Amino acid sequence: MTLLRKIRFRLSLQVWALLLPLLAVRRDLAALLALTRVEADEPYRGLTPGYIVRRVKRATRQPWLMPDRPCLRQGLLAMRFLQLAGYRPVLHFAIDRASVTRSVLAAHCWVTLDGEVLLNPVTPAMVEILSYADGRIMPSVPQTAPVPLA
Repeated sequence: MTLLRKIRFRLSLQVWALLLPLLAVRRDLAALLALTRVEADEPYRGLTPGYIVRRVKRATRQPWLMPDRPCLRQGLLAMRFLQLAGYRPVLHFAIDRASVTRSVLAAHCWVTLDGEVLLNPVTPAMVEILSYADGRIMPSVPQTAPVPLA
C-alpha cells in the first residue's frame, strides 16, 4: 500500500468521523446504516482490518459530538471503511437485558469479520437483536432452539 493511499484513507476517515454526528441528526437506524453503503470500488484494498479499526478508534477518541453513542459512531465508520478495503464486516446490535424494564433501553453495537469481534466487544448482559451486513438488516438468530410442542 502506498503512502499516498494511506494518507487518503486517513483524511477520508477523519472527514467522515467529523461529519457523521451531523449526518446522524434525526435519522433512523435504516438511514444511518445506509451511510455505510459503498460502491464496488475498493480504494483501500491492502489495508488490514486491524489497521482500519485502530485508525477508527483514534479518529473517534474525543467524541465531543455524539458522546453518548461511541459504539454506534465507531461501528458505522468501521463498517464503511472495512468495506472500502474489500472486507465483508457485520455490524451487530444488542440491548441490555436489565434495561428492558427501565424507561430507557441501554443498547450496544459491535463489528465482526468472519465471526471474530474487531471492535467494541459485547458483554454477557447484552442480547443481540439484529445485525447488518451486505446492505441488509437481519433479525438475530435465537440463541437457543425453541422447544417443540408435545
